[in-house]
Amino acid sequence: MKKKLLTILFLCAGAIAWMQVNSCKKNDTKAGPTPVTFTTPPGFPVPQYSFTNNPLTQEGISLGRRLFYDGQLSKDGNFPCSSCHQQFAAFATFDHDLSHGFNNQFTTRNSPGIFNLAWHTELHWDGGINHIEVQPLAPITASNEMAEDIGTVINKLKADNKYPAQFKAAFGTEEVNSQRMLKALAQFMVTMVSANSKYDKVRNGQASFTNTEQSGYTIFQNKCAACHKEPLLTDLSYRNNGMDLHPFLLDNGRMRITNKKEDSLKFKVPSLRNVLLTFPYMHDGRFYSIDQVLNHYATGIISSPTLDPLLTNKIVLTTTERTQLKAFLTTLTDSVFIADKRFAQPQ
Repeated sequence: MKKKLLTILFLCAGAIAWMQVNSCKKNDTKAGPTPVTFTTPPGFPVPQYSFTNNPLTQEGISLGRRLFYDGQLSKDGNFPCSSCHQQFAAFATFDHDLSHGFNNQFTTRNSPGIFNLAWHTELHWDGGINHIEVQPLAPITASNEMAEDIGTVINKLKADNKYPAQFKAAFGTEEVNSQRMLKALAQFMVTMVSANSKYDKVRNGQASFTNTEQSGYTIFQNKCAACHKEPLLTDLSYRNNGMDLHPFLLDNGRMRITNKKEDSLKFKVPSLRNVLLTFPYMHDGRFYSIDQVLNHYATGIISSPTLDPLLTNKIVLTTTERTQLKAFLTTLTDSVFIADKRFAQPQ
């Protein structure tokens, strides 16, 4: 009896020890980053961005968001990414033809809106950047933009007590390096999807155009959609739309990248999504209103060897057609996107 009691006590002690060890193991096992699934909006094509090497996580997106709004990425602390990409302007630069940079300098191009980048394989007006994960290097190191050195940026982030913990949450360790910084920024930026305008609701059967908007949509389909392809409202190509060479900027567009004469004065076709929010227009911001843009296509096109063939006969609209087309363009404003707290400056 005594021997049986000792055996029972031994087995109980062993069971308790096993439970304690496994409980400790369970407590020591920390959950990794929280996965986020990228949702393609209805009717959109398959994204071009590959999430395989940079899976979306809540922690990675949160880190990218903080970096996007952090002035420490610039030389004097005054020029975060958000200084040229403002949410209320669909992440373009509000009311400025050329953005402001370090030491009271100006950039040489108008800042495009940041949205739907998961479908872009090339970035910038000339397509000079071929991957979103390296895109931030250009403005960070440009002397007339953020004017900073990547090594210095990383040292500043390491010294900031907020960042090591955020890098650990996103990538598993506290190591702060440029690759992780760029991956986090990419995670944040590819989630900036604009697909909730009235136009989208009509496409999805959740709303209807007014008669004027419908007439404008028909005009758009007949005279604009070849370049501004639905649903992205851009075909992502490079085209010469008949503007002359800027006398001071001397920007030849795509030719600066390819060194091919046939690419002279060709620039990436911008998306018309949120177009009423992203003025001024064109690569150099020379037009401040939609009417100026329409005037250009009606009477201002300059013929040249690289002019897009679709513009040979210009685009002439009657007064009524202009009113109708502008009514349609209004439906492309995504009010949900520009107010989305997920993309706003973190507190």
